[in-house]
Amino acid sequence: MTETLPTWDLSDLYPAPDSSATMDDFTRAEQRAKAFSTAYAGRLADLPGAALAAAIAEFEVIEEILGRLASYAGLLFAGDSTDPSVGKFYQTVNERVTAIGSDLIFFTLELNRLDDAVLERKLVDPAAARYRPWLRDLRVFRPHQLDDQLEKLLHEKEVTGHSAWNRLFDETVAGMRIDLAGESLTVSATLNKLSDGDRAVREAAGKAIGKAFGDNIKLFSLITNTLAKDKEIIDTWRHYPRPGSYRNRSNMVEDEVVDALASAVRASYPRLAHRYYAMKAKWLGLEKLQHWDRNAPLPNDDDRRIPWAEAQERVLSAYGAFSPELASVGKRFFDNPWIDATLKPGKSGGAFAHPTVPSAHPYLLLNYHGKTRDVMTLAHELGHGVHQVLAGAQGYLMSGTPLTLAETASVFGEMLTFRSLLDAATPAQRRIMLASKVEDMLNTVVRQVAFYRFETLLHDERRSGELLPERIGEIWMQVQTESLGPAFDFTPEYNVFWAYVPHFIHSPFYVYAYAFGDCLVNALYSVFQDGHPGFQARYLDMLRAGGTKRHKELLAPFGLDASDPAFWTRGLDVIAGFIDELDQPG
Repeated sequence: MTETLPTWDLSDLYPAPDSSATMDDFTRAEQRAKAFSTAYAGRLADLPGAALAAAIAEFEVIEEILGRLASYAGLLFAGDSTDPSVGKFYQTVNERVTAIGSDLIFFTLELNRLDDAVLERKLVDPAAARYRPWLRDLRVFRPHQLDDQLEKLLHEKEVTGHSAWNRLFDETVAGMRIDLAGESLTVSATLNKLSDGDRAVREAAGKAIGKAFGDNIKLFSLITNTLAKDKEIIDTWRHYPRPGSYRNRSNMVEDEVVDALASAVRASYPRLAHRYYAMKAKWLGLEKLQHWDRNAPLPNDDDRRIPWAEAQERVLSAYGAFSPELASVGKRFFDNPWIDATLKPGKSGGAFAHPTVPSAHPYLLLNYHGKTRDVMTLAHELGHGVHQVLAGAQGYLMSGTPLTLAETASVFGEMLTFRSLLDAATPAQRRIMLASKVEDMLNTVVRQVAFYRFETLLHDERRSGELLPERIGEIWMQVQTESLGPAFDFTPEYNVFWAYVPHFIHSPFYVYAYAFGDCLVNALYSVFQDGHPGFQARYLDMLRAGGTKRHKELLAPFGLDASDPAFWTRGLDVIAGFIDELDQPG
């Protein structure tokens, strides 16, 4: 009997796309934005601190209305991007939110033009001082700010630029159907077959995915080339030193820190991925692995289907053993219709946690197949959701965290769940679980840094001209061979597998944040294991801080510093230690 998986109810945001509440919010935001522009444009330098605080508070209210509208449309689209009416609503909301936002652009630009000394005098007022973290982060982009009219033009053209290409990618992938053993499957369902216990099924899935994306590779190459060129043009105008710099600024992390992470991981390829996959090939009785063997279950891993109720209990139990408060917040997602775990055509693949707005609550999207990896994904996304709830008290402008820190609670939630299950496992189960965890960590650290390397090489080379699909495939194969090692003998169709990775399209240079978060959590968890006094309370305080503190401030209470090369080594050593344990006889 097929169990009923949860589906979300978006009515906490709006009753329906055409509801009066939806229309009223558009009207309210439009009127307040125009009134805001009339009241404050060109006057910020003369405002006393208390008046500036009132202006920022009103700006925050308007932004939250727009954020609620955009979140609602985005979640509807993620639920079914093949429904034309949903696609139309999604585009309409993007266009209207962008148009209303045009009246607000002056505000952040004008704030950034204020002299430091002038701004500091205003921040003496307590009400204005509350927004100091937001102003601090805003002014990171000060050197890259353009003339007001140019900024407005770029803002308004977004709906026909980057956003439009994103939509084309999403609708294309969601609409693709892959023929496999007489079934017509979605891309997500076919990718899931790559972890099937039957090697013939994995091989057929791998070749079918390669064919499907190969048949569409000109389109995916066009999208990738166009977005890379678009990024180059904007980066050049804004004087970013390299393609990844904007993302690093957004993450409030220095280019050098990201370089240190990437270098440390690449230097560890041989002792991590190369060593592990050579071991896996022996366990599977294979001389060489193919790309469809990377996520193959190990021998004696029955990977029975885990019912949703059991997955929920496992995750909440692990959270509760660490902190009852953490589990209590997490339980709200199951007690309310805040999760969509169903499997259905048109739905976005993968998984995410969307914070929406602090006046509402986050929503989680998963595609739950009932495997152990899906339980870990649930633990991961629930960590995001709990983090977003706890940080919500900071308000719309300061609740969000940089991507590098946004992965902390999610990866920590995974680690809690993994350790809980590991402690209860038999020796045979323990070995299987360790191997599964190592694979997840390699996917999170090694694979994502390889993705980051792929993007870096692609964007650098794109500056010399458009890249043919074959050339993009060569770059992909280069980084995959380097990262995964000599245990693999890749078949030709694998050179198009770059095309299904949505992060390359939606959020260029996002991917290293996963490795950053995983290594950070490994180091953080080792501090917890060492019995750091008051760890749980400090950990929850870190989550509640939202975006008000930088990584150095957040990690200092735990004695950690991400700018220290030893920090990354400490995180990578955790993975190496698991591999050492797997390499022991028995």
